[in-house]
Amino acid sequence: EVQLVESGGGLVQPGGSLRLSCAASGFTFSSYAMSWVRQAPGTGLEWVSSIDDGGGRTIYVDSVKGRFTISRDNAKNTLYLQMTNLKPEDTAVYYCTKGWRLTHDYRGQGTQVTVSS
Repeated sequence: EVQLVESGGGLVQPGGSLRLSCAASGFTFSSYAMSWVRQAPGTGLEWVSSIDDGGGRTIYVDSVKGRFTISRDNAKNTLYLQMTNLKPEDTAVYYCTKGWRLTHDYRGQGTQVTVSS
């Protein structure tokens, strides 16, 4: 059974940082691209970032370029999203997905990120 379990969300002030983690199990993690998507209240899913299976290629939505960094540790079956200089518009539930961009077959339960003073 594929499981994706996110952690690391919370309340942070504008300009602050958070690191999200996603523990993956039930599939060969190192063989698949992984992504982060988010959903703000009242909106649809927004793709944030993707990383290929080996970690050599990463892509980002324009609004987070230079502020967020996606990475993975295939030995630990874990995906990360380092978020810096957070803005109120980054407030959303962040999901880890097995897939590339918005195309995915599995998604975790999500972790809430709230950016507010």
